[in-house]
Amino acid sequence: MKLILLIMISYLIGAVPIGYLVARAKGIDIRRRGSGNIGTTNVWRNLGPAAGILVLAGDVLKGVLAVLLGRYLAGGDAQLLTALAALVGHSWSVFLGFQGGKIIATTLGVFLLLDPLAMLIGLGIWLAVVGVSRYVSLGSITAVAALPVLMLVLGRSWTHLLFALAVAAIAVYKHLPNIRRLLSGTESRIGRL
Repeated sequence: MKLILLIMISYLIGAVPIGYLVARAKGIDIRRRGSGNIGTTNVWRNLGPAAGILVLAGDVLKGVLAVLLGRYLAGGDAQLLTALAALVGHSWSVFLGFQGGKIIATTLGVFLLLDPLAMLIGLGIWLAVVGVSRYVSLGSITAVAALPVLMLVLGRSWTHLLFALAVAAIAVYKHLPNIRRLLSGTESRIGRL
């Protein structure tokens, strides 16, 4: 019963739409600007670096809090369930009619505590891909898709592997519009809106 409550709380933490709230404070519905996404990249492009950094920090914090809830209030692999609940909340927020973000920053927060080495490698992959291609979305897709492989290479448990597979599946699904734009050559690059 306690675990179910923690999962529900984690979902609600994840569901807090930081990007939407930051933009709304400036009188803007970020869902009607740029890509329409509530995440860091779209907020940064439309409202500037300060707003983008605030959204990044808030979304990372959601992942951190969810892991902490599971780790210290339930123990064992409960942290994987609370983390997954926060990611689902971020992607399908009850506060936004079950719409939401693409989980990249929240995943960063989750892996910051869950597996710092995998997080650092994933961040390195993201930086390399974005640096070469100038596509934030391609870097995000590549980094998150690498997580299950990293779980195998680093010898993590099967529960961590399953968790990473679920995270990768959600992230790739949420990036399908970006993938279509990448394939058609219409995706926005860094430095170009």
